[in-house]
Amino acid sequence: MLKSIRLITIFLTWLLLAFLLSACGESEEAIKVSLDKREEITFRHQMPALTYAYLPQYSHTESFQRHHRLVEYLSEKTGLPIRQVFPDTFDDHINMFGQGKIDISFSNPFIYVKLANRFGAKAMTRIIEEDGRAEFRGQIIARADNHEIKTIEDCRDKSWVAVDPSSAGGYLFPLGHFVDHGLNLDDFREVVFAGGRQENVILGVYAGLHEVGSIREGSLGVVEDKIDIDQIQIIDNTRWYPGWVYSYSPRLPEEVVEQIRGAMLALDYEHEPEHRAILDAARFIGFVPSDDSDFDPVRELSTKVGLDLD
Repeated sequence: MLKSIRLITIFLTWLLLAFLLSACGESEEAIKVSLDKREEITFRHQMPALTYAYLPQYSHTESFQRHHRLVEYLSEKTGLPIRQVFPDTFDDHINMFGQGKIDISFSNPFIYVKLANRFGAKAMTRIIEEDGRAEFRGQIIARADNHEIKTIEDCRDKSWVAVDPSSAGGYLFPLGHFVDHGLNLDDFREVVFAGGRQENVILGVYAGLHEVGSIREGSLGVVEDKIDIDQIQIIDNTRWYPGWVYSYSPRLPEEVVEQIRGAMLALDYEHEPEHRAILDAARFIGFVPSDDSDFDPVRELSTKVGLDLD
């Protein structure tokens, strides 16, 4: 038996050697490789540029579509390399600014005050909204066919979906409005957040997942091609507050800031068709100069409702 096994093993070994020898054809010539001629492959670093970030209140696609023309304009006008970066969340935006990954921040005034308190951000300009105001406000919404909710008082004991704990029009302003009408956080059955997306609040109310939602005014237009927005009713509007703000890192040289501020203020919506196209994409119509004191009403509101700005 052992002899048979040994013969089979010898046979298989010879068979394998024959196969390997046949794989190396006699007609094939060895290829000589010279190491005298060679090129070093170097890693190409990304060119340094100022970084520009839009607080992610909408999707990254929406953010890019709204702002890439403005970023290109600012870069061409100032001669400075500027590129847009995309934080995923409100907290990412704050953290990236603190880490030096955002030089120019476009944010709501609530986030701006946090950036100023924590990292020394400085206000540069405020935008002029499409309605001609350098202010904006929040809205409280419900389904139109929810006949139990017609007033602010009707929101008591309901499920409230807000944009983000750091959202101005989508949380802070509506919270102040509720407090002014005698409703505190404990008066809601639950308060949930929609991950920083205005669209998610509207869709959550539309789908019946929550009875009450809060958004910044103008957000309903973003979803008008997705849902029948006539199914959404506006319960009330908040008061007006200072609008969205461009701020900058304290690391930026003042002459660079002046170049960027000057380019923003030079945009002429009324008389320059190219400028109008840039601003139409961004969904506002111009800029006004701004400084830190513009946002004192936001600080006062935060204190009133008990929200931490540090």
